[in-house]
Amino acid sequence: MFTLLLVLHIIVAISLVMVVLLQSGRGAELGAAFGGMGQATFGATKATFISKFTTGLAIVFMSTSLSLAFLTTDRSQGSLLINRTAPAAQTAPVKTGEAAKAGSSTAPTAPAKK
Repeated sequence: MFTLLLVLHIIVAISLVMVVLLQSGRGAELGAAFGGMGQATFGATKATFISKFTTGLAIVFMSTSLSLAFLTTDRSQGSLLINRTAPAAQTAPVKTGEAAKAGSSTAPTAPAKK
């Protein structure tokens, strides 16, 4: 499926380039080069077969591009948050024995004020 779609995409891309190059540009005459509007001044032109064919090729090109992009994404991993484990909670050290009874800690004491 992927290979067939890729071959179709390449054929459509080459065909689209060739059809666009075959079209005559609007306003491409010498007067347009010196600031004239050319044929665009006289309103919209009638859609020819080649312009409709170009539109069709462009639609097929965009759809194959989107399809190839969709097929090449790796969806087997799923969500990033599902496979991730929560970090272990850190606990304070537990006082045991006589240090717990006396309430003393291992931290140094502050110097006395004068």
